[in-house]
Order: sequence, then structure tokens, then C-alpha cells
Amino acid sequence: MNIDNLVRMANRIGAFFEAMPDRQEALQDIAQHIKRFWAPRMRRELLAHVDEQHGDGLDDVVLVALRQHRALVD
Repeated sequence: MNIDNLVRMANRIGAFFEAMPDRQEALQDIAQHIKRFWAPRMRRELLAHVDEQHGDGLDDVVLVALRQHRALVD
């Protein structure tokens, strides 16, 4: 899948959960949402993008969620 599409979708998820008052809960929920609803290949590509391109284009909330809760997404 095109990484630009994955980044755009992840940022939409992040924007939704970022409105939550508890930031730590929001970060965990972002990671859990990606785990539940994304195919393994999509998750692998997104995590590879974080590793190889430092998450270029990802909103801060998504990048922090993926780094802090990587075990949930793997």
C-alpha cells in the first residue's frame, strides 16, 4: 500500500483520538485502533516508515502513540 495513504489514514485516526482529555489514553487508543482495524501488512509498512523515515508526515500524536505503544501495533 502507498505510504502516503497510510500516513493520511493514521493522521485521521490521530486527529479523532487527540480530542480525548486524557492524552495517555488517547495514545493507547490510537495504537489499539491501528492494531484492530489495519491488516498486518499495513501495520508493518507504517512501522517501517517510522523506523526508516522517522515517521515523516505523521502528526506528532500518531508518532508518539506508535513509539510508546509499538508492542500493541506489532
